[in-house]
Amino acid sequence: MEEPQRRIRAVYAASTITVYQAYSPDIGLPAVREGRFPAMWKRDRMTWIKPSFLWMMYRCGWATKAGQETVLAVEIARDGFEWALRNACLSSYVRGVHPDRATWQRQLKSVPTRIQWDPERDLHLQPLPHRSLQLGLSGEAARRYADEWTVTIRDMTPLAHEIHTLVRSGNLDSAARLLPQERPYPAADELLPVAVPHWRE
Repeated sequence: MEEPQRRIRAVYAASTITVYQAYSPDIGLPAVREGRFPAMWKRDRMTWIKPSFLWMMYRCGWATKAGQETVLAVEIARDGFEWALRNACLSSYVRGVHPDRATWQRQLKSVPTRIQWDPERDLHLQPLPHRSLQLGLSGEAARRYADEWTVTIRDMTPLAHEIHTLVRSGNLDSAARLLPQERPYPAADELLPVAVPHWRE
């Protein structure tokens, strides 16, 4: 079955959804140990969360890039994730979606969440034709993410290294079996704002 151009794909349960981030060990390891982000995690800065594991691997280079050596799976409340979607706008101006650039800029300043659609990646981290979601959280959304929505934080770094080793050895079937099993997120069409073109170019 052909993938739609844009779709939210994620690991999720009845009340939670898993997103991924990568940090240096001085932030990532305390977060895993304490099950919440440490005080040094800046709640007043924009933070980007990714439901796609392979997009996170592309971004952090299988946990090898400086400052991104620790990959976290952050399980958050679906209520919080859906609140973020409902209070979002696109991170860039799209002609035909926004009335004009000035309207988009006003909207961008007034909402706490930004939506970005980036090409999904394969096991070689090459771009695929369809796109996956990134959510940028700022202000109220970032604070809620860190202090209210987070349920558990797990260290995915060993898994990232294991899959990367299999990919490098050409054992793609074994690598694929270890990937988190992401599924289309339910009711995403209703959750995304009207100004977000999740189904069309």
